[in-house]
Amino acid sequence: MNHDHGMEGMAPPPLSTNGTSGMHHHMMMMHMTFFWGKNAEILFSGWPGTRAGMYASALIFVFVLAFLVEWISHSRLIKPASSNVSAGLVQTFLHAMRVGLAYLVMLAVMSFNGGVFLVVVAGHTLGFLLFGSRVFKKNTEVLSYEKTSDIPPMSC
Repeated sequence: MNHDHGMEGMAPPPLSTNGTSGMHHHMMMMHMTFFWGKNAEILFSGWPGTRAGMYASALIFVFVLAFLVEWISHSRLIKPASSNVSAGLVQTFLHAMRVGLAYLVMLAVMSFNGGVFLVVVAGHTLGFLLFGSRVFKKNTEVLSYEKTSDIPPMSC
């Protein structure tokens, strides 16, 4: 009696002589702890590859992403005379850009590459120093009641 209920063709392929199925599988190593080295996959399959120059360009790219997250988080691009609708649309666009960039940064850090982690922290740090801290602000710009950016701070 057949109890497969129409699943006759769903059996796994037979094993070959070396103990694997007839299908070709690519083994991908995923690190679950931090590691050091230029041979990493960051954001995309096969990127940056094994060349040191491509790894350096990937680190620069990730640094810029983290830096942009801080710039967007502390930007003041909306003019005070803007209508509520246009200001709201700009705020929504800035929020979407910040969230998208922040998720890309998070995914890059999930490569568990030590160099990526360091450049992300450096990008956020430099971005905050330039745009969020009081270092480059005049004393008249730092008023407690004044709005410091167009979009609210990120919170978890």
